[in-house]
Amino acid sequence: MPGTVGRVPNPPAPVSGVPSASGAAAAVLGHDWAGTPLGPWHSWDPAVRATAEVVLASPVPMALTLGADHLLLYNDGYAELIGDRHPGAVGRPAGEVFPEVWPMPGVGDAVERAYHSGEPFLERESTLPLRRRTGPVEQRVFTRGHSPVRDSAGRIVGVLTVAAETAQVTQQLQSLSDFAAALAGTLTLDDVARVTLRYAITSFDADRVSFAVDEGGGGWRMVRRVRGELMDEADERLPPLWRRIPPDWEGPVASAARTGVPIFVDDGQPLREIAVDRHDQKIRALAAVPLRASVVRGGLAVGYQAPRVWSAAQRALLAASAELVGQAAERARRFETQHGTAQLLQRSMLPEHLPDLPRMRIAARYDPGVDGNAAGGDFYDAFLLPTGGLGIVLGDVAGHDVQAAARMGQVRAALRALALTDPRPDAVLAGLDRLVTSLGAEGDTHELFVTVVFGVVDAERQQLTLASAGHPAPLIRRCAPDGEPVAEYVDVPAGAPLGLGCRPPTATVRFAPGDTLLLFSDGVVERRWQGLTAGLDALAEAVAGAGSGDPRALCAVATAAVPGATEDDVAVLAVEHALRPSRSTSMEVPAEPTAPSRVRHWMTGQLTEWQVPESIIGAAVLCTSELTTNALLHAGTAARVEVDLSPERLLVSVADSGTRGTVTRAQTDTLSSRGRGLGLIEELSDAWGTDPTVRGSTVWFELLIPSD
Repeated sequence: MPGTVGRVPNPPAPVSGVPSASGAAAAVLGHDWAGTPLGPWHSWDPAVRATAEVVLASPVPMALTLGADHLLLYNDGYAELIGDRHPGAVGRPAGEVFPEVWPMPGVGDAVERAYHSGEPFLERESTLPLRRRTGPVEQRVFTRGHSPVRDSAGRIVGVLTVAAETAQVTQQLQSLSDFAAALAGTLTLDDVARVTLRYAITSFDADRVSFAVDEGGGGWRMVRRVRGELMDEADERLPPLWRRIPPDWEGPVASAARTGVPIFVDDGQPLREIAVDRHDQKIRALAAVPLRASVVRGGLAVGYQAPRVWSAAQRALLAASAELVGQAAERARRFETQHGTAQLLQRSMLPEHLPDLPRMRIAARYDPGVDGNAAGGDFYDAFLLPTGGLGIVLGDVAGHDVQAAARMGQVRAALRALALTDPRPDAVLAGLDRLVTSLGAEGDTHELFVTVVFGVVDAERQQLTLASAGHPAPLIRRCAPDGEPVAEYVDVPAGAPLGLGCRPPTATVRFAPGDTLLLFSDGVVERRWQGLTAGLDALAEAVAGAGSGDPRALCAVATAAVPGATEDDVAVLAVEHALRPSRSTSMEVPAEPTAPSRVRHWMTGQLTEWQVPESIIGAAVLCTSELTTNALLHAGTAARVEVDLSPERLLVSVADSGTRGTVTRAQTDTLSSRGRGLGLIEELSDAWGTDPTVRGSTVWFELLIPSD
C-alpha cells in the first residue's frame, strides 16, 4: 500500500552525489520542503533521500514524484526536457506543473498506476506537446519508465520516472531512409561522396566527416567535410576535392577499411599523426567504420571536437550508413569502369577547339544522357572551308554504346572530307548518305539510323545555306537594334535520314550581324510526357528571352530550356554573327597557391586597359578569382583563363587541364578560404555554366555591358 514519506530524525547532510549543488540540485535543496506534507529534507526516510540523491546526481533525465500529490523533484537532464517550467516545478504536484498533458493516456495514469499497484510501467515512444526553453509548443517523442519507490519499511512513497527524448533517433532513422533514396540516384564515386558527406555532417551533427575508397591499383583517395564549410548548390555541382593517399597510410578510416573492424575513440587525439590542418587537430572523438562492400574497400569516419561516448544505437546507425555507402560505391565503381573508356572515346571524337574568327563567335556543348550510358552518337563540328565560309554541322547516330560513338566518328570525319571538296550542303549530305548505306551493308544491318543538319555561313553575304537529313530545324535568334529579340526556326525541309537514298533540298536564309544560329539534337526538346511541339516552343521562348546572343550562354540556356531529365544525349552548337569584332586574351595559370592573386592583378590591368566600366571590372575580377581557386582546388592542375570582350558583354572562362589531381598540403591550406563559392558567381553574373571537355572541364560566366 502507498504510504507517506517516513521521517527519521537525521542531521542535515549534503547530497553526496551533487557536491556543488548547482542547477536543479540547488533548486531542490533550496526548496522549502518543510511547507509541504513531506517535511524538511533532512527528516526524510534514508531510503527515500538516497533515491533523491541518485536522481540529482544522474546525467540521465529523471524525476521523482513523492506522496499522494506527486510532488516533483528532478535533475538537470529533466529540467532541460521541461524547459521554462523549471525551476518553478520543484516541490509542486505534477498535475499542476503539466496540466495540459497530465490527463492524457500514458502520462498521469501511468504514474498513478505505478504508485498504487507497485508495478513498474514502460511507455515506449509516446508523443507529448511540450515547449522548450524558447520557441513554440512542439510534438516531442519520449520513452518513459515508471518505477515505484519504497521507504525503509517497504511502503510505496513515490514514483521514479526516467525519460529519454527519442526524437533524435526517429529523425536519424528517417534521415537514413532519405540517405538510401539519395544514394540510389548516384552514378559515380563523386556523386556518392557528395551525398555521403552532406548526409553525415547533418544527420550525425558532426564537426568533421570523411569518406575514403581504395584506388584499385594501390593507395587511397579521401574526401572530407567540416562543420561550417560554405557549400551552396553551385558548389555541389563541382567534383569533390579528393586527396590521394599512399597505400600504407595509417589514418583511422583506412585502418578500418583494411581490417574490416570499426574504430571508436571516446576521447583523445585520433587524428594527431595525420592531421593536415586545425580542423583535424581539434577532433577528440571519432568513429571510423568499414563500408562492408565485397569489391570496393573503403570507410566512413565521423568526428567531434568534444569527448563522446558512442552508444550502441549510434554504432548501429553508423554501420547501417556505411553499408549503404558501400553498396553505392560498388555500383559507382562498376559504372565508371564500364563507361569511362566509352565517354573518353566519345569526347575525343568531338573537336577540342572550335574556329576563332573575328566576326563569328562559336560555342558548343555536349552532355550524355541520364540513363547511365556515357557513350552516344551525337556530334557537332565547325570548320573553315576553302571558299572562306564556315561549315557547321550537328548530327545524331542512333545508339548509346561504343559502337555508336565509333560510327559517329566515321560520319563526322567523312562529312568534313566531303565538305572540304564540295561545300554545297546538298552534295555533302548526298555523299554521306552513300557512306551510311555502305556502312549498313558492311555490318549487315538495316538499323543504322543517322540524322544530320549541315550548313555554310557566308559572313560577307550575310547568308546561311542549310540542308537537313531528318534532323530538327535549326533556330535563329534575331536581335534588331530597335526591338526585342525573337527566335524563329529555319524553314528547311527535314528530308529523310541518311542511308535511305537521301537527296535533301537546301534553304538559304539571312544571317545578319547580331543574329545567333542554334543547332541542337533531339535530346534538347524531346521528353516522354509531352509532345515535340511543346519542347520546340519552350526552346524558342528560352532562346528569345536570353540576356544576350552570346553562343556559350545560349548553349547553357538551350540545354535547360525544357524541364525534366532526358535519357538521350544532348548536343548544341551556337554561332553568333557579331556586330563588331571582339577582343580576346588568355593567361596560363600554374597550380600554385599564389595563382588567384596573380590572376586578379592580370585581369584588373587588362580590363582597365580595355576601358571596361569599373563596376564590371570589380565583379569580373572577383568571379574570376573564385573560378581560378575552384579550378586549382578541384582539379589540382594548371588552368587557363580566357577573356572575350564585345561591346555587349564580357565573357570569362576558366578551364582545368585535368580532373581530381593531387593538391599539396600547402595549396590546400592557402586555398581553403574560398569565399562564398560558386554562389557568388551566380549572384554577380548575368549567366554562367559548366562545360565538360575531353580533358577536364570549363566553368564560365558572362557579364552584360551597360548600353551607356
